[in-house]
Amino acid sequence: DSLVVQSCQQGKELNISVEDGGPHATPSLKKSPKEGQGIDGTTMATMEEEEEVVKDRSHLSRSQRQQPSTGSLAGSPHLSELSINSQGGPAIANATLSPNLSPDNRHASPLISPLLNDQTGVRADDEEEVRRKRFPTDKAYFIAKEVATTERTYLKDLEVITLWLQNTVSKDDCMPEALKSLIFSNFQPLHKFHTNFLKEVEQRIALWEGRSNAHLKGDFQKIGDVMLKNIQSMKQLTVHLRKHSEILLELENGIKNSRRLEAFCRDFEMQKVCYLPLNIFLLRPLHRLMHYKQIMERLCKHYPPNHGDFRDSRAALAEISEMVAQLHSSMLKMENFQKLHELKKDLIAMDNLVTPGREFIRLGSLSKLSGKGLQQRMFFLFNDVLLYTSRGLTASNQFKVHGRLPLYGMMIEDSEEEWGVPHCFTLRSQHQSIVVAASNRIEMDKWTEDIQMAIDLAENCNDPASEFHGNSPPDTKSPEEPTVDQESEDDLNASRTSLERQAPHRGNTTVHVCWHRNTSVSMVDFSIAVENQLSGNLLRKFKNSNGWQKLWVVFTNFCMFFYKSHQDNHPLASLPLLGYSLTIPSESENINKDYVFKLHFKSHVYYFRAESEYTFERYVCLL
Repeated sequence: DSLVVQSCQQGKELNISVEDGGPHATPSLKKSPKEGQGIDGTTMATMEEEEEVVKDRSHLSRSQRQQPSTGSLAGSPHLSELSINSQGGPAIANATLSPNLSPDNRHASPLISPLLNDQTGVRADDEEEVRRKRFPTDKAYFIAKEVATTERTYLKDLEVITLWLQNTVSKDDCMPEALKSLIFSNFQPLHKFHTNFLKEVEQRIALWEGRSNAHLKGDFQKIGDVMLKNIQSMKQLTVHLRKHSEILLELENGIKNSRRLEAFCRDFEMQKVCYLPLNIFLLRPLHRLMHYKQIMERLCKHYPPNHGDFRDSRAALAEISEMVAQLHSSMLKMENFQKLHELKKDLIAMDNLVTPGREFIRLGSLSKLSGKGLQQRMFFLFNDVLLYTSRGLTASNQFKVHGRLPLYGMMIEDSEEEWGVPHCFTLRSQHQSIVVAASNRIEMDKWTEDIQMAIDLAENCNDPASEFHGNSPPDTKSPEEPTVDQESEDDLNASRTSLERQAPHRGNTTVHVCWHRNTSVSMVDFSIAVENQLSGNLLRKFKNSNGWQKLWVVFTNFCMFFYKSHQDNHPLASLPLLGYSLTIPSESENINKDYVFKLHFKSHVYYFRAESEYTFERYVCLL
């Protein structure tokens, strides 16, 4: 039951050191105790893989006590009876996940890692207790720390362009000089500015904590003045920020016109450092403005009007709000443009998916009723058309389009009584009708509301024709007719073995996660996700382990990425959260620690412990 993103090389074991290597430490790939030699394979995996290792150990160890089952949430010192799903509803039960297999169809070696060593975890646990008692407890201090931790991640994201992409493209002449100049001349000034900005923030935090110039401590327990100074300087970079729309457009046009550039970008996205789609990194500077705005809003809300830092904080909020207002319209258009291009990669023969005026609304898994019963399909809703697809048997597991339903003139009917299928509804277009079923009532309501909204928009546009081009013929079968799609039978047989055939990272795309978790996401969800990101240290514990492991965590794009430290260039593991539920551990689980939240999906259970009440509340709010 694990989504395998990448696995280590067949026949070898991965040993990752988590000992603190100092400020310049990098991930340490130690020799396997069995093989006695280095590892050439990749290091990224999913947390579910690591959890299986812990589970195996617990069965072998007679001394480890059995973990109690989850009880009620009453009595939590922080939140009572809290159960939050990452998509606003209960966790989806009928998801299909692949086994622990490698991309070459062979069983992957287990991850043997000190990340899972209980003694290491306990040591990190004790150190965290001492550290938490020594440092300030003012909420403004933790807001300042959030600026620093998220700025570290932002700099790493900029370096994907200014360092990794630039170094890679310098070895290949596939990218036109004009495009290279456009990209790097606009990203390098941003990287230089934010490098200095981060140093200022970290110096202020050091003063706040009393780690340097302790006699000045009383004058520096604030962050608003630092934010105001740098946001004012940041306005001078607006000329570069306005270029990001052009950068994204020119890159996609270049990819469209050059197979070499297309192959180059595809190969670059396979690198471990490119943990998100490349075009998301191109939009990161615009997203970062939204983060600053939200941070300053929280800071101004925290301070009373007579606080010494309130005036600077309020002025900084006014300055960043003005920048966001100037760029927000362009950012929304670029997010839609980026999403259409990202979805195009997941669909077979949909080269003309990106057309002027087309807007993405929702994607997700629904079951389509046919003569053989309910069959899982992936649906893509736009403002002019609804596509339904199935996962093809290609090396990249792209989705094959089976039908296109124009929204103009479409009607939605409740069909639960007619067909005897829960959460079932009929979509009637001018030339075709299909019956579909959602996994639960909440998912059904999301789909019907968004489809009705899209129908209303299409009606208002008075555009009965959807200019949608593709090479896949429409599926015009009615629900009563038996299907002859060989693909459907193959899907059922291959559902647990297909992810291992994917290229690296492809199994971690939002589309594939929604397919396996049987859920959906909307463009509104994506917009909220890019505006709400977190970075920082968390302590993690598996259900079947004793100790806590300290990890650097980046939460973005509906996924938690795990690093040994913030200096690492790529994540060691990831956990896609779509379909997961968040709760607070009950007393019967014997966690006995403050600021702990629990993420669970089916049999997968993870505990995470924050360093402060502020950080705990931020994760609970966002997740």
